[in-house]
Amino acid sequence: MVTAVTSLGRSGLYDWLMQRVSAVILLAYFLCLGTVLVCGVDYPEWNALFSQTWMRVFSMLALASLGIHAWVGLWAVFTDYFTERLMGTTGNLIRLVAQIVCAIIMFTYLVWGIQIFWGL
Repeated sequence: MVTAVTSLGRSGLYDWLMQRVSAVILLAYFLCLGTVLVCGVDYPEWNALFSQTWMRVFSMLALASLGIHAWVGLWAVFTDYFTERLMGTTGNLIRLVAQIVCAIIMFTYLVWGIQIFWGL
């Protein structure tokens, strides 16, 4: 049995709620982008849309939501499949390394997204 939590929330209910809220934010973002794409845009309109502060903030919120959603989901997968019962005594170590690698990748994507959206 896994006794650690995802470190994002205080309880399983809080993590569940964070994943559901992040899913709603991602849905709203992709519906917004889908509507823009269906209406047909060219590069100057697309550039004008993403130069507005509200769209940059919305994009960053979506990027952060993607990171939160992925972290909670991957934590669940790692704790289900990387266990001592299935992998021997190294199961916890492998799970820790996998979580650290995923955290580094998600942090890198977040910083990269900030550079892209805000032109830093």
